[in-house]
Amino acid sequence: MKIKEGYVLRQVASHWVVLPVGSSCADFNGMLSLNDSGVLLFKALEKGSDRDALADILTAEYDVEREQALADVDEFLDVLVKAGCIAE
Repeated sequence: MKIKEGYVLRQVASHWVVLPVGSSCADFNGMLSLNDSGVLLFKALEKGSDRDALADILTAEYDVEREQALADVDEFLDVLVKAGCIAE
């Protein structure tokens, strides 16, 4: 899985957001605000990480069980798919 070209992660003041650039602006009108775990996952997706690798990142960084990490990853991926930032 990988973030589609045309979506970038930027820090605006103390907030992290995903913004469309170029032709992606026509398909995505707005921005996504991410928390710290969302930033970790987004950066991993920029490198092409899969669902299991994303869950590994969460369990390594936070005190969370694998089942919860997988559920959180699924929820995060669902948001990105609905926003058009990644392909299923």
